[in-house]
Amino acid sequence: MGRIVKVSGPVVEVEIEKGEKPFLFEVAKVGNLSLTGEVVSIAKGRATVQVYERTEGLKVGERVSFDGKMLSITLGPGILGKILDGLGRVLPFSGERIERGREKRFFPEGEFEFKAKVNAGEEVKEGQILGFVELKGFKYKILSPVAAEVKEINSGRVSPKEPVARVGNREVFVFKERAVRIPSSFKNRVEVKEPLLTGQRIIDFLFPIAKGGSASIPGGFGTGKTVLQQTLAKWCNADVIVYIGCGERGNEMTEILKEFPKLKDPYTGRLLMERTVLIANTSDMPVSARESSIYLGITVAEYFKDMGYSVAVMADSTSRWAEAMREISGRMGELPIEEGFPASLSSKIASIYERAGAFLRGSVTIIGAVSPPGGDFSEPVTRHTKRFTGAFWALDRELASSRFYPAVNPFNSYSRYAQFIKDWWNRLGDYESLRNWMVETLQEGERLEKLVKLLGRESLPEDQKLKYEEFNLIKEAFLRQNAFDPVDCYSSPKKQILMAEVLREVSNWWHKVFKKRGIPVDKIVSQPVISKVLKMKMEVDEEHLEEFEELKREIAEVYEEFLR
Repeated sequence: MGRIVKVSGPVVEVEIEKGEKPFLFEVAKVGNLSLTGEVVSIAKGRATVQVYERTEGLKVGERVSFDGKMLSITLGPGILGKILDGLGRVLPFSGERIERGREKRFFPEGEFEFKAKVNAGEEVKEGQILGFVELKGFKYKILSPVAAEVKEINSGRVSPKEPVARVGNREVFVFKERAVRIPSSFKNRVEVKEPLLTGQRIIDFLFPIAKGGSASIPGGFGTGKTVLQQTLAKWCNADVIVYIGCGERGNEMTEILKEFPKLKDPYTGRLLMERTVLIANTSDMPVSARESSIYLGITVAEYFKDMGYSVAVMADSTSRWAEAMREISGRMGELPIEEGFPASLSSKIASIYERAGAFLRGSVTIIGAVSPPGGDFSEPVTRHTKRFTGAFWALDRELASSRFYPAVNPFNSYSRYAQFIKDWWNRLGDYESLRNWMVETLQEGERLEKLVKLLGRESLPEDQKLKYEEFNLIKEAFLRQNAFDPVDCYSSPKKQILMAEVLREVSNWWHKVFKKRGIPVDKIVSQPVISKVLKMKMEVDEEHLEEFEELKREIAEVYEEFLR
């Protein structure tokens, strides 16, 4: 126990009673309302508590109790489809706020049909599946906590408060409680090999992310970070989606809460919400709860990863999370570094992204949006995030203003995962050489574009003008994607390979005709078949990919005429 001696916004200083020994990150119940907080500092008989709820009305002298455990969340069947706040409390779809101090944590309700996969007397390994509970087509797998003999196992209807099995001397329940700050075991980590497919060509083909990888989406206000993350959440081929709205504007989260429950899952035909967990922590909620919301979301992801599922975590935005840390550290009197951020900023960012990984069973992929003030990518949060993520999708204000979607700047973006997943892609086609050709063409085009902006297109020699047209063709026909077009909103890997083959076919014919006949570039690139190439992304759907071969034959027929 203790008593409040100082209140500074969400930071409360507590005088610890004699004999009481709180530990770092222990949960505390603060004041007469029992507000939830965490011990973040202990010194000279006093503890500093970071309170995760509004502290208006707290008075000096009110009592504080310590729970003896870290901030945790109860995980079990039924958590998919729920909306949680930063503390793991269930938020109603009606949008009503939870009263301060009210415990409304997620907990499995009712009875469940447990189906055993092993028998009593069997020896099981740690993490082995004992059985599962199926809800709305999703299997929640119940795992063995230790390697030992199954002493008892019960199939049939079970209550969340009753053990379904006893392994060794451990009772196993359909739910489990996990501390949000403690990562899951990493001992079974493996090298990433499989891509997380998003259906967005510029990401999948040029700057891919692997299942178990991490990526950042930096961009200034209005560049489309939230739209891109929502698109990724809908189309990525992960088994489970965890979407974290951290410090975002209330109207943006309202749109998500309205749209997500209605979205159809493109893979199962069921509602997308049935395999999604939403964590809402808007900008008008207590600033300190932003920090816990990120850790909470990753803990939920690790729960499903341990079952063997691939999980994608969308965090929007980690900049708001870092700003919350800055405010809290300032109130605690910590020594600031650049732009007022705490000295622990780098290690805190690392603690998020390093929880991503591919494992023998399951994976956690983390994609975090970053909102640098004024679009300045040199600011601390963006710079440190870049160090710890394997893919960097830089959004460009100029592209966004010209309604180019996704507004990913191909010259400021990169991915370290292309070399790890190239074997997967090469099974579909000549991915490696197609990607290298496209990257080289874009790099040459960037150099020429600077000259065009300065001197105009007509200042270029004919051979460079041809390369510039090739660059523009790739941008318009491949990189630009219409999120509202029923065909173009998603491109399968096979379609992406075929589209790239068509574009390289056009490039080869352009250069061949120009070298052998010296025909003016404007005449070469203005053939009617090129308009078909520009429209192929919207006119060739996934059911008729053979039309790309017909398009290549038509291209060959048109340009063979020039060589006769």
